[in-house]
Amino acid sequence: MESLPYAEPPTYADSTLVAQAYVKAAPERVVWGGDWPHPNLGPNEKPNDALLFDLLYEWAPKSVDRPRFPVENPEAPYGFPAST
Repeated sequence: MESLPYAEPPTYADSTLVAQAYVKAAPERVVWGGDWPHPNLGPNEKPNDALLFDLLYEWAPKSVDRPRFPVENPEAPYGFPAST
């Protein structure tokens, strides 16, 4: 069986302007989520989660906002304890 080269991951360029607009309009309401560990995908179909997470640098250029999306903002709607 021939091994196929891995495809380049998507850049989500079509989503960047929308994501940036959400971050600018209401950073307190943005929540970062994913479906890790991607149970519906085969081993060679799973995305590189580090590259996906790196999108935060493009979508949220202000470093003060970035910890809010995966940690602080989900606390209230999901009933998580407050981070320290």
